[in-house]
Amino acid sequence: MVLSMLAFAIEDSLIKALSQYISTGQILILFGIGGTVIFAMISLIQKSALFIRDAVSRTMCLRFFFELFGRLFYFLALAFTPLVATTAILQATPIVVVAGAAIFMKEKVNLKRWIAIVSGLAGVLIILQPTSDDFSLVSLLAVLGMLGFSGRDLASRAASSNLSTTALGFYGFLAVTISGLLYMAWTKSPLILPSQPALILLVSAIGVGVMAYSSLMKAMRIGTVGMITPFRYTRMIFSIFLGIFLFGEILSTAMIVGSLVIVISGLFIIMAGNRAK
Repeated sequence: MVLSMLAFAIEDSLIKALSQYISTGQILILFGIGGTVIFAMISLIQKSALFIRDAVSRTMCLRFFFELFGRLFYFLALAFTPLVATTAILQATPIVVVAGAAIFMKEKVNLKRWIAIVSGLAGVLIILQPTSDDFSLVSLLAVLGMLGFSGRDLASRAASSNLSTTALGFYGFLAVTISGLLYMAWTKSPLILPSQPALILLVSAIGVGVMAYSSLMKAMRIGTVGMITPFRYTRMIFSIFLGIFLFGEILSTAMIVGSLVIVISGLFIIMAGNRAK
């Protein structure tokens, strides 16, 4: 899980750097195609089926939509907002997933966990500072991306066990490709031939992204959720380091306080859930 979070943080940094060379839509298309091809090749090697009936179920269609939605807005957030702020808001995903499971899947959540959920969402507001003069609507891109990933994770919980990790990865990256095509069509941005530095960043992002996703799925299948989920928050540490030393970002007081509130709330929800089990 720690390796996965490190890889995701590096992927985010590479995508942010790549956005200086080519448009976000083109990044989504090329990144998605690269990941789709790699997972298709892995499927051929493993002789695992990709095109089965469960792949077009209602749950998988929802997962596909939320993956598309989440990736599009998260990549836009990486391009236009600080890496540290984007990653900090993303850490609220497990909190929103628990709230969504209680609302849509009728899972039991006690009062203490609801208080932690509200506290975690308050942490997001602290980071955004919607009432301050520095607030920008662009900062909501990370929130939309986080909501998309939350919906994807909820749909993944309900997805058929007949779908392999490779299949989920294949359809996940396919959604990224389609999100890029839709965004390019909407913005009418032209495709350009990436320069050598852009190609290096792109290939590196694809390789690291596939490794991140594979490591995450491996961790989820080997360890118990309660044991490994807290290690998701190591991504915040890696992103802070990369944001400061690669992009010269500065941690504000609101950023630090909001991030701590989100992390503490998330850890409390996890621990409370483990005690309940």
